[in-house]
Amino acid sequence: MTTADRLNSVQEYYFSRKLREVRGLMADGKPIINMGIGSPDLAPSPKVLQTLSAAILDAGAHQYQSYQGLPELRLAIAKFYQDKFNVSVDANTEVLPLMGSKEGIMHISMAFLNVGDEVLLPNPGYPTYGSVTKLVEAVPKTYDLTAENGWFPDLEALEKEDLSKVKLMWVSYPHMPTGATATTEQMQELLAFAKRNSILLVNDNPYSFVLANNPTSMLSLPGAKEVALELNSLSKTFNMAGWRVGMLLGNADYINAVLKVKSNMDSGMFYGIQKGAVAALESGKEWFEALDEIYQKRRALIYQLADKLGCTYDTNAVGMFVWCKLPAGVKDAESFVDEVLYDRNIFIAPGTIFGTNGEGYIRFSLCVKEEKIQEAIERF
Repeated sequence: MTTADRLNSVQEYYFSRKLREVRGLMADGKPIINMGIGSPDLAPSPKVLQTLSAAILDAGAHQYQSYQGLPELRLAIAKFYQDKFNVSVDANTEVLPLMGSKEGIMHISMAFLNVGDEVLLPNPGYPTYGSVTKLVEAVPKTYDLTAENGWFPDLEALEKEDLSKVKLMWVSYPHMPTGATATTEQMQELLAFAKRNSILLVNDNPYSFVLANNPTSMLSLPGAKEVALELNSLSKTFNMAGWRVGMLLGNADYINAVLKVKSNMDSGMFYGIQKGAVAALESGKEWFEALDEIYQKRRALIYQLADKLGCTYDTNAVGMFVWCKLPAGVKDAESFVDEVLYDRNIFIAPGTIFGTNGEGYIRFSLCVKEEKIQEAIERF
């Protein structure tokens, strides 16, 4: 039996392949310190865990759930966006809970893209944008992000290109993998660009609350709902990556289009997880302050490690990664990463997995305990 032709357009996800190699080294007794992947090693709050535990005894907890999620979850998402971003959304029509925002990338692409439609993808950027575009048989069209331009697209240059077939544009601010942020003026420029060119703009926004002094949402800007959707997630903000809870917010017509896809793909999120998500979204400022305190200490140590390696970095970047430029004269990120992996038993992500503009860069995750980062420093 031969596989579908669409599989020829994508490769196995880098971390799936590379972590298999890393696990093999660990099985051989190598003391690997994994600084490559952004999977939070911390636990959700006790209240979230207690809520999940209690919810499994509720009547109907183990039945199929609504495709649109529990009403109280949609209300909690709407209130969270109102309180944190000053964004008003209708919980009944403009909010869609997801089984992780990665699911949303596929659902949005299936809802809006036809075969041959073009999609603007950031370079560097989250690899899933490109792989999903190919899987739905649309055409990736990358736009450059560079340190010189603050990891923000040159919209004037981009508009000189033929955009007649472009249907969708992915952006992510705070940006993954660089941690760059966009100003209100820059977000307004993105919205105006999308409106002029009849492009649906999707902001992927899971890093707003990790070491970010001013969390922002694109939907807070006037007229944003006309041309933009926003994805968000509980994975990073609340240490719930394995729970798979995300959300999509925007215009009711856009949300309904995505719901048509989603309702044919799953049978609702587990009740207990939804109740736990509500508890997480109701967390007070103490939760965010305590999380940032941990990540600040870890980031300071990662800076020390980067200094040991001769790398440079932007101390204004936010999120749970540190994006580093390799030392002068070192160009090949993957060779550098392999050298560190096999010589020092430390795994770091090469910038190239996020696009060609990631060459010459590496990315450290902050999802590593302080003592392990200190141990990594001592290995040099």
